Amino acid sequence: MGFADRYIHSLSASNLKDDERHHQTEPLMASAFAVANLTGDLGPLLHRVKFADSTARSAFEGNAGNLAQLLRLWTAEVTKRGRARRWVPENTAWDADAAQKLYRAVAEHSLAYWLDGKCDSCGGTGVEQARACRCCGGTGKAELTMAAGFVREHTLDMVSELHNIADNHAARAASKLRRSG
Repeated sequence: MGFADRYIHSLSASNLKDDERHHQTEPLMASAFAVANLTGDLGPLLHRVKFADSTARSAFEGNAGNLAQLLRLWTAEVTKRGRARRWVPENTAWDADAAQKLYRAVAEHSLAYWLDGKCDSCGGTGVEQARACRCCGGTGKAELTMAAGFVREHTLDMVSELHNIADNHAARAASKLRRSG
């Protein structure tokens, strides 16, 4: 069972006892301790929005504040990375305004795709009617249709960055779980 599975399991536990028979709190604590020495790590918030808020049983039980906070932080991070990578020049006020619109679009598209980039036809399994899904070619991933050209290229780059951030956080948290167990 991977870290994400243990994290989701702990979120749906009926009690959070922590004794010799109950270990539901361990993934939650490991997630918190994994970022104790890091500043600006989006990993815990990414896990919380993707896994914890999506386990809500009703639409009103999810925490929209987490998603809004994540979008703000991710937009700032995309802006920082876009400037460092010199995606577009910001020589004039018009250029700076266009660059901000690009950063915002890339941040919104990449976060939306990372949160739910599953193929609609097969539900992300890659299999439809006992065959490889024709829509996604068996990958389980939807085609990125919300962005095109220059924006699409940078969106896919930032989706990869989101995967790396979440994977690094999960690895640190899993390491904390191994040490505590």
